[in-house]
Amino acid sequence: MSEINAATATGTTANTSTAAAAAAAATSETSFSEDFDTFLQLLTAQIRNQDPLEPTDSTQFVEQLATFSSLEQQVEANTALGDIATKIGDLTSMIASEWLGQEVAVSSQYVAYEGKPVEFEIDPSYSYDEAVLTITDSQNEIIYQEALDADQARYIWDGELSSGSDKASEGVYQFQVDLFSEGQQIASVPPQVVSTVTALGNEKGQMRVGTDSHLSANLSDVRKIEP
Repeated sequence: MSEINAATATGTTANTSTAAAAAAAATSETSFSEDFDTFLQLLTAQIRNQDPLEPTDSTQFVEQLATFSSLEQQVEANTALGDIATKIGDLTSMIASEWLGQEVAVSSQYVAYEGKPVEFEIDPSYSYDEAVLTITDSQNEIIYQEALDADQARYIWDGELSSGSDKASEGVYQFQVDLFSEGQQIASVPPQVVSTVTALGNEKGQMRVGTDSHLSANLSDVRKIEP
């Protein structure tokens, strides 16, 4: 599912969070190593200097060793998580290098018009011989309607209004394309807005892209347009 938002900082957020996790794990490991070395030095000194006639109770040493053993396991777990975070960051960067700057098609019934022509395509999985575009404003009033040439691969709306007056004002409009085959309506679908990928990142376990048309969507829902 796509949505309209700023969608430009997603990739930065993902890379920053993974780097922070890796740094935290490294800091924990260093701190533990230093503390454990200090403990061993103190333990060795205490054993060497104890009174042989009244040796120190070893129970306390055993308890302290057990505590450090538990801490060591926690630090190792943190280190493993840090490694995973680093790998996720590397994977995000690799995927980003393949998608950033690419022209894509994002399905969305809500489209931002900024005074520039809106380019869109129709889901190629449909087979139809007629298509009708309907655009409504925030008041659910139809501002534009047009029969589209079914043989075209791409369409453009330049803000034209059915009334023939000045072009539409900037804002978000609802697009709907009704598809027909042999005179029978077969589907009502949103257009696939042609955009350029400007950001990519991991959001709640899902890879998402942001585009220059202010649309964001899961990577799996985006269709890359081959040149």
